[in-house]
Amino acid sequence: MVTQTDVENAIRGYVDPYLKLDLITTKSVRRIYINNSRIEIDIELGFPSAGYRKVLVDTIRDRLWESLGVGVNNILVSVDSKIVCHGVQRGLKPLQGVKNIIAIASGKGGVGKSTIAVNLALGLSLEGAQVGLLDADIYGPSQPRMLGVKKRPTSSDGKFFDPIISYGIQSMSIGYFIEEEMPMIWRGPMVTQALGQLLHDTRWQDLDYLIIDLPPGTGDTHLTLAQKVPVSGAIIVTTPQDIALLDARKGLKMFEKVEVPILGIVENMSIHICSKCGYKEHIFGVGGGKRMATENNSVFLGALPLDKSIREETDNGQPTVISKPDGLIARLYRDIALRAVARLALQAKDYSRKFPKITIQNT
Repeated sequence: MVTQTDVENAIRGYVDPYLKLDLITTKSVRRIYINNSRIEIDIELGFPSAGYRKVLVDTIRDRLWESLGVGVNNILVSVDSKIVCHGVQRGLKPLQGVKNIIAIASGKGGVGKSTIAVNLALGLSLEGAQVGLLDADIYGPSQPRMLGVKKRPTSSDGKFFDPIISYGIQSMSIGYFIEEEMPMIWRGPMVTQALGQLLHDTRWQDLDYLIIDLPPGTGDTHLTLAQKVPVSGAIIVTTPQDIALLDARKGLKMFEKVEVPILGIVENMSIHICSKCGYKEHIFGVGGGKRMATENNSVFLGALPLDKSIREETDNGQPTVISKPDGLIARLYRDIALRAVARLALQAKDYSRKFPKITIQNT
């Protein structure tokens, strides 16, 4: 006779590749039902899983057959996702219409942060999440070009801007309001005010994740984000190069000081593969992102190659995840995105929205 303990022990033997823990420990198994020779298991993940669901179902079913096959005639496994709000900095509450804000940062420019931001956002969307993308680089907005958008936002109520929809994700950028070649000659206070307006004056619609593409460095925009924007986690982008790693560490330390959890580190331009002969070369060094993650007690989310097609696709307004959704590089982006939000799913939840709003009136 198969028992619930038998089923749990079989499931414990599988370590989820994104959570890095078994599904019993993470309390992802919501129900185990045993009726004679029939077993039903309901799994609920805290992150989107459209592209992973079938793999997980087949894996759990195969493990159960292998461990409990004798006396079992039918095994049914269902996998669903439920994305909730997670904790933010003390004194701040989640943004209206947004469950979780994830900042994509790099201490240095030119490491491909914006390209990674747009592909991670699109990857999460393909996995089944409702996703938004805020281009917080006021001086050098690039997301309008990468998303292939050449129109300006409108307002349906005269108070808030409606986000631009492209490839299924909601987006907002100062680049939607100016000509592409117009420079933004603004001082710091004007930049932080503009960022606040882009964030708070956009009618974000039931987002599971809002990805914020930050400018390089640790300046006014980053300080505003840390003090006034409820951020659930940050992803640090670097290349293996020592100089890039030095600046990336500064970005990581900044988020640690303001109590924003680091979801992990992404190493871009990790390796170059010659399109003519296939020769592999580590142009910017080897293993820098992994070392940085180890030294800072963080998680290495993954590495991306230096590939001409990535540049060509984003320049043409069709990021890799959209132009080649079944390709190897698109799979790398989606895996990195899932590892990041799986890490977020393990963090403390935010229940502030469930509390009633109390007002006191004199009668």
